[in-house]
Amino acid sequence: MKILNFRIYGLFLALAAGIILMSGCKEEETFAKTRLFRPVLNEELMAELNTIIVNIGNIREAVSYTLEVSRDTFATIDYTVEVDTHYVVLSEAVLGDELLWNTLYQVRATAHAADPAFDSKESDLGNVRTERFPSILNIPGVNDVIDVAARVTWQTLGAPVTKVRTFAPDDIKLDNPLAEYDVSAEGQEAGEAIVAGLDPETEYQIAIYSGETLRGWETYVTLVKGPDPSDPNVVDLTDNEDPDAVGAAVMAAADGNIILLKKGVLYNFPSENLTRSITIRGAYGFGAQKAILFTTGNWNIENGATIGHIRFVDLELRGEDIGGDYVFNPNNDMTTTVDELTFDNCVINHFRGIIRVRSSVYVRNYTINDCIVHNIGGYGIFTADTDGDGGAAIDNITLSNSTFSKVNTFMTSRQNSQSLVIDACTVSEAPTTGGRLFRWRGGDGFNNVINGISITNTVWGHGWDEGMTGAYDIRGREGLENTTFNIVNTYATSDFSFSEGTEIPGFPALNYSGTAADLWVAPYEGLNFNFKDAGFAGKYDAGDPRWRAEL
Repeated sequence: MKILNFRIYGLFLALAAGIILMSGCKEEETFAKTRLFRPVLNEELMAELNTIIVNIGNIREAVSYTLEVSRDTFATIDYTVEVDTHYVVLSEAVLGDELLWNTLYQVRATAHAADPAFDSKESDLGNVRTERFPSILNIPGVNDVIDVAARVTWQTLGAPVTKVRTFAPDDIKLDNPLAEYDVSAEGQEAGEAIVAGLDPETEYQIAIYSGETLRGWETYVTLVKGPDPSDPNVVDLTDNEDPDAVGAAVMAAADGNIILLKKGVLYNFPSENLTRSITIRGAYGFGAQKAILFTTGNWNIENGATIGHIRFVDLELRGEDIGGDYVFNPNNDMTTTVDELTFDNCVINHFRGIIRVRSSVYVRNYTINDCIVHNIGGYGIFTADTDGDGGAAIDNITLSNSTFSKVNTFMTSRQNSQSLVIDACTVSEAPTTGGRLFRWRGGDGFNNVINGISITNTVWGHGWDEGMTGAYDIRGREGLENTTFNIVNTYATSDFSFSEGTEIPGFPALNYSGTAADLWVAPYEGLNFNFKDAGFAGKYDAGDPRWRAEL
């Protein structure tokens, strides 16, 4: 028995020795060396004054990093530096030159290994804008620029501002002034100067100086050339503040005339029916208040008229009664056609509806662009209000770059329309709780948008709780069974909802996780739809452009 145990023990030792010997002879496994990973940011690019802070993750195998800086997405490169740290402040000391103030830069990085063959690929780190030059100059607003002049204002701090100079947009060092203006003693005291003699639709840099000391500069872009009051096609009312002057001017106007109104003055709507093409627009001028067209009723279109265009430009159109007033409310028994009805850069408020058409009235192209529309009643943005063949219709509808707030009923038609496009709009509290967003109610054969509905780059909030019930849901659609929807880059807040069975397929394209109050600065009072939530994914490319964040 002892001999057997000894043999088993010996065999075990021999087997163990063999395993150890075999493992000792096995070749060590090796892996091919690869490139370093692309650098990534520890935190977003940041700017302090006119420096950029770059904080990328530390790559252990990296011996250095190359950083490249551009202003045109690397079509050209302004600066290239090699550093031996992952945290860098791009300042004059590092770059050899100062970065420009208030300028959008792009940064990319490459990590270097000891052997250049294993360097990383380039990594785009994103955009960052340097801060504005510390300045007493006020940032220009929409009411500080016209077509041929700019109003420049500043805080009257320190030494008096004595000169204003204009520069081309590409004169980044402000070396070659286009023109120079002395500031009067009154202007120095008021902190204001008017720079005249500018070209329309042109970008300028305008800088202020105390002696030769630069106190600040900003970019100003002049507007498209306005109507010339001396043009025979223009009816100039800028020296006429009579409330009934517009009605008299329309009656006397030739087909296609432009009626020019004085900024800040209230005029009454015409009382006589419109018979011809007309443009009514506010004259350019500095100051916030637009020329106002006011009504306690509505304007009508002549029975049987054929009108090429009706255009309202740079005006406030205001009704007295959300329950009874309209811009237009024609009800004709002879075919009446308007090829174009346009509202451009207008504020439209306190109407029962903007336009209600009945019987044989047809609007071929209806556009609201760059407008703010608020406090509109049950006839909404438009209503085509007659059934069947020969009924009234709005054919092609475009809402763009505009804001709609507190609108009871959004759109209603008893006829087919041809197209509906909503692009780059902000919509809040529209329609009312339980109300209809898109109501095509003409019955079979008369309840569709033939070429579809397109909603793009838009932000939608919840319904208008007029009754203070605490409910926000809306009815998405009535009719439209054969209408296609194209919905792209369109968000809705978390408190937006459709009533069951009225949903619009694919709406919204994207969801925002917060409420309307989380998203916007003051959506309920003040009509301030700037984005409060800096983390909103659509802050650069969705909603009315006037409210968007800027890079």
